[in-house]
Amino acid sequence: MSTDANSVTPRLLEQDGDLWVFDKPSGYTVHALPDSDAPDLIGWAQQAVGAPAELAPVHRLDLGTSGLVLCSTDAQQRTEIGGWLARGEVSKRYRALVYGRTRRKGTVRRPLRDARRRRSLEATTRYRLLEWLGKFSYLEVRPETGRKHQIRRHLQGLGHCVIGDTRYRPKPFRTVPAFPGRLWLHAMQISLPDGRRFEAPLPPELQEHLNHLSEREKEQA
Repeated sequence: MSTDANSVTPRLLEQDGDLWVFDKPSGYTVHALPDSDAPDLIGWAQQAVGAPAELAPVHRLDLGTSGLVLCSTDAQQRTEIGGWLARGEVSKRYRALVYGRTRRKGTVRRPLRDARRRRSLEATTRYRLLEWLGKFSYLEVRPETGRKHQIRRHLQGLGHCVIGDTRYRPKPFRTVPAFPGRLWLHAMQISLPDGRRFEAPLPPELQEHLNHLSEREKEQA
């Protein structure tokens, strides 16, 4: 099972005034990068759905991570939501499939080194188990801070690397049945302090992988 990022395009989920809510596929950057030939969300939005040149992201997702991205044409709105994010007032929920059998829930509080600022920053990530699938764990993950690669680094530190992560990978290498060919991390829900909530369903390739592992588990029971 594999996914060609270029065959999957983003989706505009909602436009609420100046706020544009997108579902970004794995394999897309949020905006064009000079050292990357990957397609980008902002460029797609301008070409495919007529987004204005003023549209810019409020936050970002890694190249391999799929899911919700908030963008706005209004600089003041971007600053406001960015402030909410910085103060931890925005609730973000992810889905992740990781190696090993985790605890049923847990909290990781471990500072992470910030290369740009040249110091470590406080970081907190909470998770809860949704399902054990053989030697893997399907999790809901809630980062309470927004450090670079926070979820991936914190889960690696627990010994439960995210499947498909080529940077924060497990040692030694472990095979994954029906591997979907991408990072197994999806930004599923964002709740703003003003009451607005947005959701992006699990991509088909990840849902199919869950189904495969579930069927495999039943067969081996």
